[in-house]
Amino acid sequence: MSDSRIPGFPRPSAPLAQPRIDNSPRTSARERWRFGLYAAHLITLFGIALSNWLLGLAILASPWLAESPLQALRRGRRIWIPLLLYVAFLIVSVAASRDPRESYRSLTELFTLAALPLALISISGERRLRWLFDASIVVAALLALGGLAQFLVGYGSIDRRIKGPFSHVMTFSGVLLLIDLLLIARMVAPPRASPGPRRWLDRPLVAWGCLCVINAALISTLTRNAWLGLLVGVGWLLWTLRRAWLLAAPAAIILLVLLAPVPVVARALSVTNLSDESTYDRLCMLQAGARMVAEHPFVGLGPNMPERRYPIYRHPTASRLNVPHLHNSYLQLAAERGLPTLATFLALFGVALHAAWSDYRRREVADRSDLLQGTIAALLAFLVAALFEHNWGDTEVQRMALLLLAAPFCLRSIGEPGARTVGA
Repeated sequence: MSDSRIPGFPRPSAPLAQPRIDNSPRTSARERWRFGLYAAHLITLFGIALSNWLLGLAILASPWLAESPLQALRRGRRIWIPLLLYVAFLIVSVAASRDPRESYRSLTELFTLAALPLALISISGERRLRWLFDASIVVAALLALGGLAQFLVGYGSIDRRIKGPFSHVMTFSGVLLLIDLLLIARMVAPPRASPGPRRWLDRPLVAWGCLCVINAALISTLTRNAWLGLLVGVGWLLWTLRRAWLLAAPAAIILLVLLAPVPVVARALSVTNLSDESTYDRLCMLQAGARMVAEHPFVGLGPNMPERRYPIYRHPTASRLNVPHLHNSYLQLAAERGLPTLATFLALFGVALHAAWSDYRRREVADRSDLLQGTIAALLAFLVAALFEHNWGDTEVQRMALLLLAAPFCLRSIGEPGARTVGA
């Protein structure tokens, strides 16, 4: 039998793998600009003023850069009802506020909420969403390094916790928490190889380096709500993706307790310690917030009003006379805007979680299971952390959460709400 090889080219030892066929249209310049502006406002969250400018520019430019905005928005039509109701109840609560002039400032939240429909317009398919997730992970690792470097200038105690480039430690830990779970999902269920250049986080050294730095910073913030959220998010990922790893979880927790610094262990044990001042103070806020909701269940006191009227509802034994908020997103929303607003808030997350889980269970999206499961884990962690901190009221954390709310719908093809793109 004659050898039909081309001279000079050796015969391959094994059949070449067939690449996935990408039938998606090539990206246009307008699409690249649209995505770039949206991505830029998230990657620059460490500088909120710059992020605001970029988000505003992306919103203003979207009518000219969007090629089929109505079709893109149809992908997330299930989330539109709770989002529009949330906006409507916000406006009603401002109008019915005990001090409308004070509550009027909360309408600036509409600017941040515009990032959700903007994500549906700007991100189409797996490739764009994966790039944005990976870029966020790399940026978070750099921010975490900056936070850890603050130990060199005297940070690290409970009274002076590391906060990276952000104005508050809760913002720092809230952003790190969500991005950390996206990275963990990527490592537990790595994406299949695809044509094109190798991604940054496909390199094990880069991925493990980012994981160690981000988690070291997250633990060092001494933020208990983020720790609990991380525990729930990781537990979810191990249960659904690698259930056998759950057997090693107790041993890992014991090892962490034995090796962790004393301030970290003491902070963790204070979660259930009612004699801890901050823990008891949160219980007092819970009682005060419940009284506010009981007296004003439908429209609340008005945005920004619970903290102003807190001394009236405060428990006599509470350690603080004034608080910036009620340290619980659910209670804060109900006290500010009423139970209907709380219901729409829960519906927003419920719709996104249902969409991500439904798509994850379909076999044809196995190559992007890390994106869907990372989104689910991060949203669950956010909801758990919201029990102990008003993270929804933190602009930087809220913008990252809005990306996660839109993510399941961004993976769907434009024009067909139930369809999926392959390699888009």
